[in-house]
Amino acid sequence: MRYENVYSISRALPRMSWSGINLYNLYTRSLGAGSGPDETTFKRTFLTLFQQRWKAKRLVRAYHGDYIGEKKFKRWYLPELIPDVRPKRPIGLKRTVDSLRISNRTKEAAILERKAQLEDEALAGAPVGSLMFIEIEKRIDTIVFRSCLATSIYQARHLVLAGKVKLNGIVCKQPSKRLEPGDLISVDPDAISFLRHSSLSTSPRRTKDAVEEAEEEAVSTDETEGREEEGAQDSAAEQDVESKESLPPAETSTEASVLPEEPPHESRYRQKKIAKVESQDNGDIGHYLHLPDYAAAFLFVPAYLEVSFVTCSAVYVRHPTARKNYSELPTPYDADGEIVRLAWEWYVKVRPRMRGKLQRETGPHGTRRPVPYWSQYQR
Repeated sequence: MRYENVYSISRALPRMSWSGINLYNLYTRSLGAGSGPDETTFKRTFLTLFQQRWKAKRLVRAYHGDYIGEKKFKRWYLPELIPDVRPKRPIGLKRTVDSLRISNRTKEAAILERKAQLEDEALAGAPVGSLMFIEIEKRIDTIVFRSCLATSIYQARHLVLAGKVKLNGIVCKQPSKRLEPGDLISVDPDAISFLRHSSLSTSPRRTKDAVEEAEEEAVSTDETEGREEEGAQDSAAEQDVESKESLPPAETSTEASVLPEEPPHESRYRQKKIAKVESQDNGDIGHYLHLPDYAAAFLFVPAYLEVSFVTCSAVYVRHPTARKNYSELPTPYDADGEIVRLAWEWYVKVRPRMRGKLQRETGPHGTRRPVPYWSQYQR
């Protein structure tokens, strides 16, 4: 990472994280002081065009792959062109239109051309600016975070490096591994920080610890129930004392010797917890979610993922795309707004030297992708 304190309030740069400080920084850049002129809007500014582009690049890169060096990002993750989301026209469309015109069926030919033109215009306004980061979204650590199986991109990267993530059933320790449509990832449930065991073990000591932990989490509930039950016990105890005082001493001693000892009173919440732990000790061991504070604002799953929280796995269905007024690639800024456009203009100006076809097929770690014919690179 470039900075030690990535959640600095003074810089207020949104990151891929569920942290409460990150939520505050996101508010600052959206509605707070950091969203004013010369910060995220440059319509009326004294900044030069170079300064505007650099600021926009700084904001965008802080969220998308801030742990990737700038040189490495430009060489391996920056696309040559923004992907075109418009559907390709059928190969025989032009031939069909020409044949209709030759046969004097100009009205039908005009209808076909008009229909194709409307489809192009409908997708011409699609916010494709954010698709410049499509290669970062394909990384396995980013997919783990997007699947809501890690609280931050840094934790997701740590899980991959620690061997807690599997790709298609095989342990993957390369955070830069890019996924293809249909790939399946799975995360070890014991490694997920906010997914906790309901029962750690079947031993009495562990069971007692689990019950005590459940009690600490429900202090407020026990206090409210305890107050009501203490009042009822006090009133019942007073009635028992009065009845015992009215009886003769011999009769009272006889009753005391006959009546069995009552078990210590347990609140209803504690009884439920003990019963749950005992049932789990019999073999029914489960998990429960313990989400961090302020995590609700970040709990969403993109449209190109299918996540199963029961099995802690996700399927990468397809690559992110965009359609009219909607972009599937998550970003804290407008997907085709001023900041993203200025950032793209910056990278167009400072784009590295174009690589050859063989170098483009070579990954960041020097691994070559399989190619159909090796002779095509020798031309």
